[in-house]
Amino acid sequence: MVWDYFGFSRTSNNTEDESPTAALNNPADISVIVIYFLIVLVVGVWAMVRTNRSTVGGFFLAGRSMVWWLIGASLFASNIGSGHFVGIAGTGAAAGIAVSGFEWNAIIVVVILGWLFVPIYIKAGVVTMPEYLKKRFGGQRIRIYLSVLSLFLYIFTKISADMFSGAIFIQQALGLNIYVAVIALLAITALYTVTGGLAAVIYTDTLQTVIMVTGSFILMGFAFNEVGGYENVHDRYMTAIPSITGNISEKCYQPRSDAFHLFRDPLTGDLPWPGMVFGLTIQATWYWCSDQVIVQRCLSAKNLSHVKGGCILCGYLKLLPMFLMVFPGMISRILYSDVVACVDPDECQKYCGATVGCTNIAYPKLVVDLMPNGLRGLMLSVMMASLMSSLTSVFNSASTLFTMDIYTKIRPYSKERELMIAGRVFILVLIGISIAWIPVVQSAQSGQLYDYIQSITSYLTPPVAAVFMLAIFCKRVNESGAFYGLIIGLPIGLSRMITEFAYGTGSCNNPSNCPDIICGVHYLYFGMILFLVSCIIIVGVSLMTQPIDDKHLYRLCWSLRNRTEERVDIDPDNWVNDEEEDNKFQHEEPEEKPGFCKKALMCFCGLEETKAPKLSPEEEAELKKKLTDTSEKPLWKNIVNINAIILLCVAVFFHGYFG
Repeated sequence: MVWDYFGFSRTSNNTEDESPTAALNNPADISVIVIYFLIVLVVGVWAMVRTNRSTVGGFFLAGRSMVWWLIGASLFASNIGSGHFVGIAGTGAAAGIAVSGFEWNAIIVVVILGWLFVPIYIKAGVVTMPEYLKKRFGGQRIRIYLSVLSLFLYIFTKISADMFSGAIFIQQALGLNIYVAVIALLAITALYTVTGGLAAVIYTDTLQTVIMVTGSFILMGFAFNEVGGYENVHDRYMTAIPSITGNISEKCYQPRSDAFHLFRDPLTGDLPWPGMVFGLTIQATWYWCSDQVIVQRCLSAKNLSHVKGGCILCGYLKLLPMFLMVFPGMISRILYSDVVACVDPDECQKYCGATVGCTNIAYPKLVVDLMPNGLRGLMLSVMMASLMSSLTSVFNSASTLFTMDIYTKIRPYSKERELMIAGRVFILVLIGISIAWIPVVQSAQSGQLYDYIQSITSYLTPPVAAVFMLAIFCKRVNESGAFYGLIIGLPIGLSRMITEFAYGTGSCNNPSNCPDIICGVHYLYFGMILFLVSCIIIVGVSLMTQPIDDKHLYRLCWSLRNRTEERVDIDPDNWVNDEEEDNKFQHEEPEEKPGFCKKALMCFCGLEETKAPKLSPEEEAELKKKLTDTSEKPLWKNIVNINAIILLCVAVFFHGYFG
């Protein structure tokens, strides 16, 4: 089935509605892109140089030195990649403003992250999320399970979707085949990762957030000006239908009657309001409160007040996608109805290389066709840079999960150099699998990228969200309950996901034959059911088995968060860095200094051989105290609490106004 959607045809220029084969063919656009990448590179290298990577203590102390505005900008940039610009605008073009609920729901959950979840993670003294579950429950099987599942989710929802969306931009701008565009993106990303350094991601994220928001506001202004202002969007959108409809049913190309409503019918709505309120919160809790990429940024803050301030800033920034992405996507349908709203499979294949629809090109087409020279180059460079920032963050997290939670189980005495090499090799494998998955991404959920991402999340993440919620707020939950909740929840979710892909999600004019008993339940409702089933299993099995003694849970769950006694770990870490043991049996010999070329190469690749100085017991105790401190100054605590209340009130107002 999916071979039909590979899109091995170049973008042509057969009609007036189509984008030029090469939109970036003028000096202004090319100059802007070159200057932009040079600025990002300079910021990245500067941040890498000023970050102390030579010692373990310096590394962790630098990890707790970020201020609130860096945290908030990095959270936003890591979350909003090119997949959001393509996916949210595409779904907005297809179905209206309801997709904004995905972004506005996150405003509430990101406050929960800063006030409830991060304090526990900091007190626990963990760096990765599987590490937290290991401390909380003991054993290795949950840690390995979560690591493997996270890697699959990175492939299915993040890496392949971001590659695909970035390739759409390049395809629209340069007329390249989508797979040639993917390879080009990966080459640029690899160069950016190596030269900029992963230590510089937060700083470059901040730069990209500023330019991303600025460029998006400029595009929004051009779009509203072209359509005649906000007042004309409603009337013109409701009449934006393609000229070629063939014998296809009218409901497949007519805009939805509830296109301008956020909350939709619980039975007939494409995004039913109970699912948006409850099902979406479950997904958001997994993503914002337990995903390594997001939580890692919060753990790098100077103190808890900066964590909360960063979450508040991210929450305010999450108000913007409705205006910066959804409305421009709807305007793109108004301006380019024959292309963006196409329903005839042959026409869609000609315009975007996918027979299920072309709404995914709504935002890229607006950028390519509407923006003047220079600004077009700015927007395209922002899209590619946001994509690369997301990919480097995901690659780093995926590499960390694989090496520290999986590879160390295979080789528990592996040295740091071996782990670094294994992580880099694994990234290559991850990229290959992600490229192979792109055809499925292209054809799933009627070609609406954002719906595809959210549906996969609903099938696989509710059990994980249930485990983290109960682990923090219910100390009675134990390892057996958590493990069986995950193990039973996984096949339930996989049965829906695999069946849906086997039958295909279809499109309006060519619906899927998937049985209603499996695919008839909306994916948001399915996520709610799966979450409830997982909670029942986790709590039920835990009550039938032995509880965990409180001495193992100090500062690992909410009711014991303020206990000061020494915590006894259920299981010690099984990875042993045997370099210290090796050094005990080696005589002190003068080290041969590497040559300039070798030293430069090792520094370039991030494989410096600088050894960390031994910390004294007092220094180790001070470092541990700093890394697990959640105290706040009363003034700043009150300021962030008041701002959180204001943010939540703003979120409720927006939900009510557009509901």
